[in-house]
Amino acid sequence: MKLGLGTAALGRPQYINVRLESCDNSDLEIFKKGSFNTLEEAYNLGIRYFDTAPGYGLAEELLLEWLQTKEDSSIVVATKWGYTYTANFNPDAKVHEVKEHSLSKLKEQWNFSKQLLPYLKVYQIHSATLETGVLENTEVLEYLAFLKKEFNVKIGLTTTGTNQVEVIKKALDILVDGTPIFDIFQVTYNFLDQSLSEVSKELISKNKSIVIKEALANGRIFSNKTYPYYKEMYTKLEQISKKHNVGVDAISLKYCEQTITNAIVLSGASNINQLKENLKLNDFSLSTEEIETLNTFKIPTDAYWTERKQLEWN
Repeated sequence: MKLGLGTAALGRPQYINVRLESCDNSDLEIFKKGSFNTLEEAYNLGIRYFDTAPGYGLAEELLLEWLQTKEDSSIVVATKWGYTYTANFNPDAKVHEVKEHSLSKLKEQWNFSKQLLPYLKVYQIHSATLETGVLENTEVLEYLAFLKKEFNVKIGLTTTGTNQVEVIKKALDILVDGTPIFDIFQVTYNFLDQSLSEVSKELISKNKSIVIKEALANGRIFSNKTYPYYKEMYTKLEQISKKHNVGVDAISLKYCEQTITNAIVLSGASNINQLKENLKLNDFSLSTEEIETLNTFKIPTDAYWTERKQLEWN
């Protein structure tokens, strides 16, 4: 099973998305129950890789509670540090999360995340960038190396923004005590932003693991009148979807799986129905011609991220 489950939409009622849907998440207990049930269904459907973070509201806490119902060493949990959730489940919050890549924040968030052991196998810098200086922070890097050795976890990072490839290349060269520190890279990739393909072969040749996030481009792959310039893409996606009798989401996830070999592709499903639709990626394969068609929808990296910044939390 190459599909993993990201828990951003399970841990907080709002997330960055193109589709503005009215949904009542005022009852937190009902929300939590729905998220818990989605985790359970994901497990029953064969998913064993679960990605979470303190910045995802209740996600780590919820996952911890769910894991206490399991005894299965095949479960892999990945979490991150660097973002603090600040919206407090207020749909009108102006700021939903705050980024901080300090040693104190790392230690503070590890103190909770370590409760996910022994299922916790991957520990990542959440949205590593050149701007925060985290890849040059010797104290942080040495502490991550300590955690790697002490708790036998893979150390990784997630990337966001126009310079994903630059961040990855810089991270590949970082050594602590003569040993590469980063084992796993969680990268935004879809047929709109294909920048990962520039460095994927190098990652694979160096035996690094790849996890793909935002395979659905925060919903931009779904037909939307706000983006008239994607009309040809929407038409082609609909044709391919009808041919394989699956949704556009499954097409997009399958594209990622087939073009970046051996990667784990994350579903961002917020409920069981979405999850089941996503899992239809296992029912078909895209032809070479179909992949070549999807490749043509690549847009400039700057344009992709400028557009993403305009998306709302909902």
